[in-house]
Amino acid sequence: MMRMTMGVFAAAAIAIAAPLVAQQVTGQPARDFKLTDMNGKTVQLSQFKGKTVVLEWHNGGCPFVQKHYNSGNMQKTQGAAVGQGAVWLTINSGAPGNQGHMTLEQTRAFMQSSGSKASNYLLDPEGIVGKGYDAKTTPHMYVINPEGVLVYQGGIDDKPTADAADIAAARNHVLAALAEMKAGKPVSVAESRPYGCSVKYAS
Repeated sequence: MMRMTMGVFAAAAIAIAAPLVAQQVTGQPARDFKLTDMNGKTVQLSQFKGKTVVLEWHNGGCPFVQKHYNSGNMQKTQGAAVGQGAVWLTINSGAPGNQGHMTLEQTRAFMQSSGSKASNYLLDPEGIVGKGYDAKTTPHMYVINPEGVLVYQGGIDDKPTADAADIAAARNHVLAALAEMKAGKPVSVAESRPYGCSVKYAS
C-alpha cells in the first residue's frame, strides 16, 4: 500500500512540478507543488493559501543542520513561526542511498526524537520540488506570505558556520522576516546566501 501511495505521489509531483526549472523569484508567486508527508498523505502548497508558509530543507546527517537542531535553535524558530499561525513544512530532497534520505517511518521517528515543532515533514526523494525551488543547501529556508508570494529565501541566519556558539550573535533571517510581516512592513532582507551541506539530489 505504501509503495502504491509513493507511486501515485510521484506521478502527481511530476505533473505539477516538472515545469519548475528556474529559481523561485523573490517577490513573485511561489509555484505550487505536491509532496507526500510523513504519514503517506499528499500535501499541496496551495492548500495553505491565506497563511504564511515556511519551507525548510533538511538533512539530519548534515553538521550545519545539527548545529540548529542540537542547540534547539531550529525548534525555537519553528515554534515561534507556528505560534504566529504560520505553516512550517520541513522538506527532504535526499535521494535514496544518499546522506540524509529518510523513509516515512524514519521521518516520524525524527519528528518525535528531535522535538521538531514543524507542522509537517515532506518527502521529495526524486528532488523535483527541491530543484524547482533551487534549494542548494541544508538548511535552505523560504518564507511565503499569505498571498502566496515568496518574500524570503536563503540561510536561516547570517552566521554561515557549523558552530552552535555563533547562534547567539546571529540575525535569524526567518524570525526577522516574520516579525516584519506581522508589523505590516516589507521584508528588509529578502534574500541571503544559503549555507550548509549541499542537497543530496539523485545524480
